[in-house]
Amino acid sequence: MPEYVVLSKLTDEGRKTLKKKPERIMEVNKELEDMGVKVKQQYALLGNYDFLNIVEAPDNEAMMKMSVELGSRGSVELLTLPALEIDAFVKQAT
Repeated sequence: MPEYVVLSKLTDEGRKTLKKKPERIMEVNKELEDMGVKVKQQYALLGNYDFLNIVEAPDNEAMMKMSVELGSRGSVELLTLPALEIDAFVKQAT
């Protein structure tokens, strides 16, 4: 299944929600699974982005659905990048 890197930045509203209810992160992960997007790894970051997620999804359309759904809530801004395992990259490059 294709993998993606998702960098996310909380809005002011998202920070308020997270402060009141930090377990909301796990609830959102479950919502993503219901959309067909599985969170494989998740990291909190310091810097320009708040979180880095490695996810699996069946296709770009599933990722677009996820992005529109989460973005429409006003609590987070996303940057989504398709990712290719290095072995697959090397195979394609030769």
